[in-house]
Amino acid sequence: MGLAEVEAVARAAHTGQTDKAGRPYSEHLRAVAEGVRARGGGDELIAAAWLHDAVEDGVLSEEWLETAALDQRTKDVVRAVTKRPGETPEAYARRILATPGARLVKTADLAHNADPARLARLDEATARRLERKYDAMRRYLGLTPDD
Repeated sequence: MGLAEVEAVARAAHTGQTDKAGRPYSEHLRAVAEGVRARGGGDELIAAAWLHDAVEDGVLSEEWLETAALDQRTKDVVRAVTKRPGETPEAYARRILATPGARLVKTADLAHNADPARLARLDEATARRLERKYDAMRRYLGLTPDD
């Protein structure tokens, strides 16, 4: 499956979904994919960026991922960045760090999630809570504020 097809599948799967600020969720997916590209990620990781929340959000199933015509690396990264119910942030970070390419995708995801302009659209309490959450994950992954 080529990148254009992956993008189309991701956009269709997330149709009608919005982020915490009420923006179309596809804007976040595009930003993460572009963040991966800007950080030197190849097509397999850009595809994973487009799909990074699909299984976690329940808009695509694990069965779909298993049978999709995607590179194995893409599938592995999507699985690595998919949070599991009841999973601690530390365990989640360990899985990301153990999966080649997953840290790059999560770095781009965190960069967009923590973008001050994006956080400014939220109420103060939600923005502060999310900043703390994103900062903690960055520490678990060994990221600096510039990553």
